[in-house]
Amino acid sequence: MSITFIHNGTLIDGLGGAPVPNAVVLIEDDRIVAAGPSDKIEKPNGELVELDAEKGFILPGLIDAHVHMVCEGFDIPARIITPFSHHFYRALGFMRRTLDAGITTVRDGGGVDFGIKQAADEGLFPAPRMQISVSVLTITGGHIDFWMKSGADINLIPPYPGYPGLCIRCDGVAEVRRGVREVFRAGAEVVKLCMTGGVLSPSSHPKQVQFSEEELAAMVDEAARHGENRLMAHAQALDGIKAAVRAGIHSIEHGIYLDDEVIGMMIERGTFLVPTLLAPIAVVEIGEATGKMPKWAVEKAKNAIEAHFESARKAYAAGVKIAMGTDAGVMPHGTNLRELGLLCKIGMSPMEALVAATKTAAECLGWEDRVGSIEAGKLADVVITRTDPLADITSLEDTKNVAVVLKGGKRVK
Repeated sequence: MSITFIHNGTLIDGLGGAPVPNAVVLIEDDRIVAAGPSDKIEKPNGELVELDAEKGFILPGLIDAHVHMVCEGFDIPARIITPFSHHFYRALGFMRRTLDAGITTVRDGGGVDFGIKQAADEGLFPAPRMQISVSVLTITGGHIDFWMKSGADINLIPPYPGYPGLCIRCDGVAEVRRGVREVFRAGAEVVKLCMTGGVLSPSSHPKQVQFSEEELAAMVDEAARHGENRLMAHAQALDGIKAAVRAGIHSIEHGIYLDDEVIGMMIERGTFLVPTLLAPIAVVEIGEATGKMPKWAVEKAKNAIEAHFESARKAYAAGVKIAMGTDAGVMPHGTNLRELGLLCKIGMSPMEALVAATKTAAECLGWEDRVGSIEAGKLADVVITRTDPLADITSLEDTKNVAVVLKGGKRVK
């Protein structure tokens, strides 16, 4: 049995309560045994690993509820000429940078196959815990469909043995049922669908609605047949968001155009919002700095940013459950915690932003029994920061301020 004793730090447990100064965390193997004030928890006798937090801040491992772990950037010409296997090896660096930022759990919105997840779980390389959707379901001509008017058909990650491809086109009830069956067969733990158009796609727009109510109902029903009630919907247009919420979709991704009616519906049904405020900002920044974003994407992103922030402000003020997600892969992995500062710009306190990245994000994944807080019985995913995130949440944007990262009790940074 391995015992780790963390001491000399301030505990922020992820549940939103007051910080605990001079706290300790006791870990046995991969689980937290106890956490709290040092005068309430005795240091065990015998052999142990003693970890001095050096008056830093002890947090749960953070969670990003929307990433694309094997993608980064949007340079289409480079994708066309790059050897297929290359993206697997690049992804190792993306996962390393994600851990270095203090993110120990992610929900992947398309790209990670079951083999990558299995290898990560076996510890073959450093990686966050991953809940995977495998592929993305869309309509012909919808978001993620990169068929070009030139006739080029660019599946950003093409099918290969064990992987159906990043984009699965589904038109009609029978095809969406088949699409859901395909991703579950390939190892998906959550279904990702595009309910509306989006910023990055060449032939769709954020205000366009995609799947019909009949197709949505079939997806939800088919997922339930596989014992799963969590579906994540890329949804930006108001009517598409409303249809997704009515159908019982578990989380709305992006949610650029919200009104009071749909916000009320989300509260009534317990629907999560994963706003990814950083995503359109990053599209504009990268496009203007490097030119490696399509012009159509930059223009659509510019037009969406103000409405995006206003919708998120209204949702937060009304009490919608907000989980932190970034769409990392659009922007560089490891820059994820810029999202925390953006959440504070919609009205959240730094503590609320941290809860969005811990407790609420864990609930969004359905993994609240294992991650998202520093409590006895939870997996020992722990971060120690050099700076006080409650005094300056943006200090976490610099990964140098994330001093130590434990995943399952093992030090990975």
